Amino acid sequence: ATQLAETMHVHFERLDMSEYMEPHTVSRLVGAPPGYVGYEQGGLLTEMIKKHPHTVLLLDEIEKAHPDIMNILLQVMDGAKLTDNNGVVSDFKNVVLIMTSNIGTKEANVMGFEKDNSAKTDKALAAFFSPEFRNRLSATIEFKPLDLESLVKIVDTELTKLNRLLEKKNVTVKVGKKAKEYLAKEGYDERYGARHIARVIDEKVKEALTDEILFGALKEGGTVKVGFKEGKLRFDFKGK
Repeated sequence: ATQLAETMHVHFERLDMSEYMEPHTVSRLVGAPPGYVGYEQGGLLTEMIKKHPHTVLLLDEIEKAHPDIMNILLQVMDGAKLTDNNGVVSDFKNVVLIMTSNIGTKEANVMGFEKDNSAKTDKALAAFFSPEFRNRLSATIEFKPLDLESLVKIVDTELTKLNRLLEKKNVTVKVGKKAKEYLAKEGYDERYGARHIARVIDEKVKEALTDEILFGALKEGGTVKVGFKEGKLRFDFKGK
């Protein structure tokens, strides 16, 4: 979703729908009714679209949202408009709406064949979302579990970011194949995918370099080789 927004040169916004599970949280999106405290401020969603009419809007873990929010989304998907609690209409015609969900993940993980996984996922989605809601979606895309090769590519991307960060310190990090595979496995979760890989690299690689860069062998710059042996990452520091 972030890449799509960058490609389209538009605003990106992410809303964590686990924060909108209770009935009273609906007013946070569309504003409090007249007479209630804060009604004049408008809602988070409607005000955001007024400010950024061209937006990629990501609703993360949509299944956790309160059912009333589903009704709000029906209005958006049906007519590309949303009326807040003050009667003000927001135009969503230039908004790309993306929703993520973990529905069907549990069912898919216990199946052994890919086509059966898809059937189970479709069944789980149909059981949770109303036909009206599903019929207004332009597409439903199922993401398969990432294989190790794909995860290592993500590790490579994060390591490239780390090396760019360390350029000003004249430090280069070189990570071996086994170490990359270890980081990939540590950062992967069947339910949440590869979202923790960056954090794992921060904790297991970046933090290990801090003292050496500040006080040790890498104080004047140098190279770090990271390997993996006997179940642990191994670091070889060579200063300039």
